[in-house]
Amino acid sequence: MLIWIPVAEENGNVSKIVPQLEATKWALIDFDAGEMKSLAFYDSIEALGGEWVDFIVLANKFENYIDYMNEGMMVLVVREGQETIEEIIEAFKFKELDEIGL
Repeated sequence: MLIWIPVAEENGNVSKIVPQLEATKWALIDFDAGEMKSLAFYDSIEALGGEWVDFIVLANKFENYIDYMNEGMMVLVVREGQETIEEIIEAFKFKELDEIGL
């Protein structure tokens, strides 16, 4: 499954999540069988070319998320202390991210 995360900079697993309007890069994680298979960075979500993405992780629940839900993505939000990609993926494994719903 694919997961989007808006980040401040391209810095591998230690890239930090930021609100989507502050993102300079978007991390795309391929997560399968309980582990991160790959990590790639894009300048925008559109750069992926419309490929299906299962989840998007946002920095807070007050961000605009309706468009992502309309595209069929599950929208998750980090909890306090979950800042880096590594921490977020670890939380994802154990279902420690909050889900946004209508």
